[in-house]
Amino acid sequence: MAKSKSINIFLIDGNSTGRIKCTMQNWTGIAYKIPRFKLEDSKTSPSSSSIAKHLEQTGIYFLLGQDENGNQIIYVGQAGVRKNGRGLLGRLLEHKNNVKESYANDRNEVICFTTQNDAFGPTEISYLENRFTNIANESGRYVVKNSNEPNSGNITEEKESEMEEFIDYAKIMVGVLGHKVFEPIIKKDTERIIEIEEKESPIFNYIGRFKAFGKLTNEGFVILKGSEINQILCNSAPKSTIKYRKIYSFKIKDNILLDDLLFTSPSAAASFIAGRSASGNVEWKTIDKKSPNEI
Repeated sequence: MAKSKSINIFLIDGNSTGRIKCTMQNWTGIAYKIPRFKLEDSKTSPSSSSIAKHLEQTGIYFLLGQDENGNQIIYVGQAGVRKNGRGLLGRLLEHKNNVKESYANDRNEVICFTTQNDAFGPTEISYLENRFTNIANESGRYVVKNSNEPNSGNITEEKESEMEEFIDYAKIMVGVLGHKVFEPIIKKDTERIIEIEEKESPIFNYIGRFKAFGKLTNEGFVILKGSEINQILCNSAPKSTIKYRKIYSFKIKDNILLDDLLFTSPSAAASFIAGRSASGNVEWKTIDKKSPNEI
């Protein structure tokens, strides 16, 4: 089982919608969550002396937002210390002021990571940029805006082990800060995890003319990759079903799901499959005829 963890959250501006600093006991990493409109404030204001110092350092960052179709988006980047002394912050302001970027109007906030002792060098941030980009792509929760896969660089086994530990902590921090971009919808890390999940939630079969499967998770109900959906949207289709058909259109080919999809409830998932209003407890059944509610 994963060990319990304690995270320190500091509200720099005194409210939950402003800048947030996160640290964890016995970990040298530091995370900052900064709204786009607060980047300029992080340079010189008295309340920002600590953040300004840390954002002068080398680090890794994530630009986060939502596009016009409702898709959550992420761009993963790295920033080294510049001649002007502005590492992370300098790079972030370049993004903020570059209106030619394809996602310029979609990004709303940034989460960035550096260390207490400014320990990152070019090798470390190249490796982190590569790994976080790949993990975000694999999880399938957000649209990754990196046009190319970043180079992982040459890294020793010892340094790789150290960076993987950093990634594990950083994933927790990003989730706590409101973005589960690096968490798989269905955990597939080890056979043991899969075995435990199957015991907690059996596979549900869609009862109808479409061959589809699902599982309960802590976050809701997941329709599994490979499930078939109704190509037609009926007049009784809820607005939410119409919305998610549009959002997830790039994850559907020939009426087959290309990825696991997460929904807030079994009914929402059933409606997505059927293209009409549907009851999850009627249309999802286990092999022994139990509904999600009974499980």
